[in-house]
Amino acid sequence: MKTDELIALLASDTSPIAKRSVSLRLAIVALAALALAFGVLVAWLGMRPDLAAAMHTSAYWMKTFYTLGLALAGFALVERLSRPGVSGQAGALLLSACLLAIVGLASLQLMRTPAEEMSSAMMGSSWDRCPWRILALSLPGLVVVLAAMRRFAPTKPALAGAGAGIFIGGIAATVYGLYCEETAAPFVAIWYSLGIALSGLLGAVAGREPPLIENLARPTKATRPDLPTDGLPGLGRPA
Repeated sequence: MKTDELIALLASDTSPIAKRSVSLRLAIVALAALALAFGVLVAWLGMRPDLAAAMHTSAYWMKTFYTLGLALAGFALVERLSRPGVSGQAGALLLSACLLAIVGLASLQLMRTPAEEMSSAMMGSSWDRCPWRILALSLPGLVVVLAAMRRFAPTKPALAGAGAGIFIGGIAATVYGLYCEETAAPFVAIWYSLGIALSGLLGAVAGREPPLIENLARPTKATRPDLPTDGLPGLGRPA
């Protein structure tokens, strides 16, 4: 199924749905966002050559559990806030717990890091590309989740949109981890978090503007030729 067809299917019926269906639809969106982000990653950047070895290290799973935790927090936020009269407190608490955990771990690592290596621990070698790539990988899934949200009834659309952006951004960041070799907790705390936050910000803006959601969710009759990314900051593939 093409992306436009998936979006049209999710957005075609705007009648109210049962509460239990919100979680099911968001689970379907998560699978779609995962598949789309993975497809874009493989076609654009590929995967790190030492992925199998990296999966045997605790640093890799620290990063993965953090990004998946943020995705789960975003899921809880958008699932709760998309229903009238329901609080998003559970998602907010999980989000806070994830952020506190990564900040605490990053602080411990920095305290044990020699002064001359602190800059490398925080900046790595891809700080100027990491957040933008996460945002780029989140865009297809964000369009899909915004289309699905047209059937929901959020009373706080901006917050629900922010939750959707964090949800999809966490998925995109997890997928990006299959390529990115950065595993220092300070780097993850700063630059991975920034990429997910940018996705959340975009979701909040789209949630406040229903016409924007409709335009994003409406399949186009013609597609524009792909624009080159070499001249865009942070998006080009490293040499």
